[in-house]
Amino acid sequence: MGSKGTATTTVGKTWDGGNEPLGASYGKLMMWFFIVSDALTFSGFLAAYGFSRFKFIETWPLADEVFTHFPFAHGVSMPMYYVALMTFILIGSSVTMVLAVDAGHQMKQSKVAFYMFLTIIGGLIFVGSQAWEWKNFIKGEYGAVESKGGSLLQFVDATGKRVALEEFADTSIPKEREQLTRSRGRWFMEESSLPTYSLEQVQAGFKSHPDLLVRIETINSPETLATTKGVNENPALNSAKHKIILSRAESERRLAEGKIVIEGANLQRNEYGSKLFADFFFFITGFHGFHVFSGVIINIIIFINVLLGTYEKRRTYEMVEKVGLYWHFVDLVWVFVFTFFYLV
Repeated sequence: MGSKGTATTTVGKTWDGGNEPLGASYGKLMMWFFIVSDALTFSGFLAAYGFSRFKFIETWPLADEVFTHFPFAHGVSMPMYYVALMTFILIGSSVTMVLAVDAGHQMKQSKVAFYMFLTIIGGLIFVGSQAWEWKNFIKGEYGAVESKGGSLLQFVDATGKRVALEEFADTSIPKEREQLTRSRGRWFMEESSLPTYSLEQVQAGFKSHPDLLVRIETINSPETLATTKGVNENPALNSAKHKIILSRAESERRLAEGKIVIEGANLQRNEYGSKLFADFFFFITGFHGFHVFSGVIINIIIFINVLLGTYEKRRTYEMVEKVGLYWHFVDLVWVFVFTFFYLV
């Protein structure tokens, strides 16, 4: 008795029609895979930032005192205004991306191109704003002195207002040395650019300005005020949510133990407070900025294809929708970065 073999056939492609997982195309599902994995990466960075800040909470810089710049308003303290504007622009670009995707569903080529163009402009403004913010962060505004013990000494006047080194440093005293470069030493001996003012110039200028005081990097609290020596007794200068300001005698003693003048920030030290603060700032905002820049480049490519009618010929604007998923993810990540790094 013979046996009959049964032939099985598969109708359609593996990734087509009813057997699309979750009703998503292959490209969309792969984009979601990437977004989930990238979200875990950013979560790890923000978690590390949170743990470090909690560990060094007393010496962590106050964002309101660091991010105070605004374009064309030099010397005017506008804390967090520009960062808020950057956030608004990026969220606005997310709205224009939604409109581009919606226009793609309606097969309206001109509208897709218009809204994609606005999205690209918003992304470029954000990336440029972030570069401008980096420039000010690296350059610094006031300067500080690091003591031999590693603590940071900032300068304020009798009212508690920050004072820049250029306002009191004694430039009549010549600098001690020049910058060490490879041409002046061994091939491995090199250092970053020297500060504008030497330690001796700052110390001499401080002595000639009796109204100046030293502010340390520690945030005042009942515990720190009780254990810190030489705290200024004026309650107005040591109010809540501010760094501790020392008395004049203690300020002179701390400054005499100074080791190096700091201007701005780099990966080794910064004038704002805890050394980890600048490291996290460069890494987290730089990594996010790279994502935004990559998104702008991808958007430009998609925008050119829209103008060429590539997706009109395919009768689908799914590529716009896929790059839109990435752009919304980048915007959402910035909301978390903005909240944890700038606001909290």
